[in-house]
Amino acid sequence: MPNGAQALLQTLADAGIDVCFSNPGTSEMHFVAALDSEPRMRAVLCLFEGVATGAADGYARMAGKPATTLLHLGCGLGNGLANLHNARKGKVPVVNIVGDHATFHVPLDAQLQSDIETVARNVSPGFVRTSNHTADLCRDAADAITAARGLPGQVATLILPADVSWGDGGQPCPPPPLPAPAAPDDGAVQAIADAIRSGGKAALLLGGQALREPALLAAAKIAAHCGMKVFCEVFPTRLERGAGLPAVERIAYLAEMASLQLSGLQHLVLVDAKSPVSFFAYPGKASDLVPTGCTVHTLATPAQDAVAGLDKLAAALDATSATPVLQAAARPSRPRGRLTAAKVCKAVGHLLPERAILIDEAITSGLMLGVMTAGGPRHDLLTLTGGAIGQSLPNAVGAAIACPDRKVLALVGDGSAMYTVQALWTMARERLDVIAVIFNNASYSVLNVELDRVGAGSRGGPKAKAQLDLHGPVLDFASLARGMGVTATRCDRADAFCTALETALATPGPHLIEAVVPESLNASKRRVLPWLLRSLPNLPKPVALALKRKIAP
Repeated sequence: MPNGAQALLQTLADAGIDVCFSNPGTSEMHFVAALDSEPRMRAVLCLFEGVATGAADGYARMAGKPATTLLHLGCGLGNGLANLHNARKGKVPVVNIVGDHATFHVPLDAQLQSDIETVARNVSPGFVRTSNHTADLCRDAADAITAARGLPGQVATLILPADVSWGDGGQPCPPPPLPAPAAPDDGAVQAIADAIRSGGKAALLLGGQALREPALLAAAKIAAHCGMKVFCEVFPTRLERGAGLPAVERIAYLAEMASLQLSGLQHLVLVDAKSPVSFFAYPGKASDLVPTGCTVHTLATPAQDAVAGLDKLAAALDATSATPVLQAAARPSRPRGRLTAAKVCKAVGHLLPERAILIDEAITSGLMLGVMTAGGPRHDLLTLTGGAIGQSLPNAVGAAIACPDRKVLALVGDGSAMYTVQALWTMARERLDVIAVIFNNASYSVLNVELDRVGAGSRGGPKAKAQLDLHGPVLDFASLARGMGVTATRCDRADAFCTALETALATPGPHLIEAVVPESLNASKRRVLPWLLRSLPNLPKPVALALKRKIAP
């Protein structure tokens, strides 16, 4: 009869969970030993828990099913919390296994003893359970799998005491059934159709499962038939885009620009999306971005079938035969001269391969990425769903394992990259087909922007400014990457960057290209930006929108 760990691994594999991103410690050694008993389970070692959790997030986004993590006690879980937060906000399924001391050891309050359940509830509020008996372990695991794969997806945390893992008498459980999404309410669909027909400016706001091709096409038909705008969330979990697909306009990160996009709406229809709010609070500014007088309607919640809801709405509006507007194929020209962040984005758009997975954590350096890749070959875009930086490189690990036949390009700022730079080692160890592009502008540039936007910039002296500056010493990412076994190059000219990207695209395995660039929003632009943002409501809307597109297209 198998021990608890062996039975647990069989239960996971029988349910289709066949990748484990691990950073184990002593309490998890029986789980580690049991990995050899389950040939279906791929075990991927990560040198930091934040890499393991971010990789599980990226894997699930692309595979459409959860991976599992293996973390060591409450401290290990705490180290992985930021990317579990991003997974929670993105409604991404993850089965999070956290080892604990043996049940009889817990009362002794050893050095690593902590309240794991309390830590876990921050990122998996829907399912946290400690399995206290080997005979119950696999049933608990099946419940965790059910919770993670439910709609919406979630992080489910199963806490595994060491003696439950090593104990004899494990009983594998059959795989739980896959969830079926709830159907949108016909009455709600008809009410939304009536509201749209009644006149007034209306728009769809898409998120989650509504950002894949079937839902995008249905939304584009409604938009073409009714003259509506189609928006998507500022940070989509996974957005299918490129030539031949409907284009959607992402809500802007800056609240002033988002308010401009939404101004004048009488009806905003949510499809697996949250009603828009500002990322942070600002003195004297509204946090709720829905314009006054606009009614918010919910067509499909995250627990409902977004495609079915859009199809029903299209039928109710007689829009099923409408011709959707599709993105035309187009690529920017090859950039030349001194390298800038905009030219990096232009090079990516110029060379982007078919079916690439594009992961965007470029922060201010990626302002031009969307417009430069809009008409490129079809690709998937993954973004920073929860705002906790350090997601991109781990996401790339998981996405590459989920889709080994596709190129993964991870674009990340220098500050963000240092949070989880250990992911490069895992890319090398697993020989993953990932190209990491690091924008090295030697600054926490977005925080310099925020320093002014919250009204603290005028009071910031040398000590304050030093907290947002990465000079002295300037980071050398190419050397760091080579030290972890990744082929790397450093560029400050556009032609050299293009050559490096072409080589990386043509050569299997991981590559890092360090783009040495000036800040996209330098000091003079940052001084002007707050004034421009304050002026937007007072400008004619066409002028304000043109200004918005210039700053953040």
